[in-house]
Amino acid sequence: MHNSSSILLKNAVIYTEDKVIEQGFLQIKDGKIAAVGTMEKLSELPTGEDYETVDLSDKSKVIPGFIDLHIHGANGADTMDASDDAITKIASSLPREGTTSFLATTITQDKASLSKALAIAGKYINKRQADGNAEVLGIHLEGPFINPGKAGAQPVQHIIQPDKLQFEKWLDESEGTISLVTMAPEQPGGVELVRFLKEKGIVASVGHSNATFDQVGEYINDGLSHVTHLFNQMRGLHHREPGVAGAAYLKDELKVELIADGIHVDREMVKVSYRQITSDRMILISDAMRAKFLPDGEYELGGQKVFVEEGKALLEDGTLAGSVLTLDAAFRNIIRFTGCSIADAVRMSSENPARQIGVLNSKGTLRQGKDADIVILDENLEVQMTFCRGRLAFQREA
Repeated sequence: MHNSSSILLKNAVIYTEDKVIEQGFLQIKDGKIAAVGTMEKLSELPTGEDYETVDLSDKSKVIPGFIDLHIHGANGADTMDASDDAITKIASSLPREGTTSFLATTITQDKASLSKALAIAGKYINKRQADGNAEVLGIHLEGPFINPGKAGAQPVQHIIQPDKLQFEKWLDESEGTISLVTMAPEQPGGVELVRFLKEKGIVASVGHSNATFDQVGEYINDGLSHVTHLFNQMRGLHHREPGVAGAAYLKDELKVELIADGIHVDREMVKVSYRQITSDRMILISDAMRAKFLPDGEYELGGQKVFVEEGKALLEDGTLAGSVLTLDAAFRNIIRFTGCSIADAVRMSSENPARQIGVLNSKGTLRQGKDADIVILDENLEVQMTFCRGRLAFQREA
């Protein structure tokens, strides 16, 4: 099909904001969702308008585009490459997995490298977004304000204590585009930074942290509202100390990221976690690095060698180093691992992330007036087509 300003998708199962339409249509006009309804209502559309029609099947599912709040890179590029070309390469490749928007995610590095990456990303977000690519909604600052004992693949030599003044400098350099910060609030200066983030409307996330269950409860009162990649590099669930993981289970104020690849979290533990957290609070992420979409081999993350083999990305010492997970695979996995519904999976991969970073008025669900960020899945839940703000960004070859 061609990219026209008016497109009509019809005869598909459509997952709208509040219901599932078994035989429905969705109209795109000028980058927005102009109408959505049952096929019986199709005749009520204004006459005389020229639409490009896409006739789907009753096995096709039309869902909102995925939103990845935690992705470092893809297709050979990384946010820390600090170039427009790198961000464009990520943004142009993500529609093939159904991702229509994301947060460009950093990694712990020296202050100068972070300053450069944040400045480039901020300028890109505010001035250089391209039609037909996934939209960069903001920056996820992962590190360097983390606990050295829970570094994982974050370069430990560049970890620093939470520093409000340093963060303010980075926020200014990013042109105000930092949306989410992963940090260890138990470190000196952590509480002050959590409070400052809340004041600025930025999501404060506990991650790479050794905080106790009780501490996390206190930080929630200060503004903490998010948990970074559940179970990975945090104080785990223990019967005498529930830890960060226990807080993720029990504190309704927290949205909780999960890497649903069956590698970072065992599939049975995914099921246990889903039953406790539910689709009300869980957010699917990829935590992908630059090897996503590329063959097995040697790559780089945060200046460290990463070896990718059979879906695993590992440092030389065997530490997990992000993932090569695609969000459409995460979507299928969460259904397979937990038995949840497609509507629940949509909530975790689209609605919840949009709600968490404050863009639900324009993203995350299919509703008239919202951005036409749309994915069409086949009967196997594989991506057929992706529209980014009404433009066809990906179409699978027949």
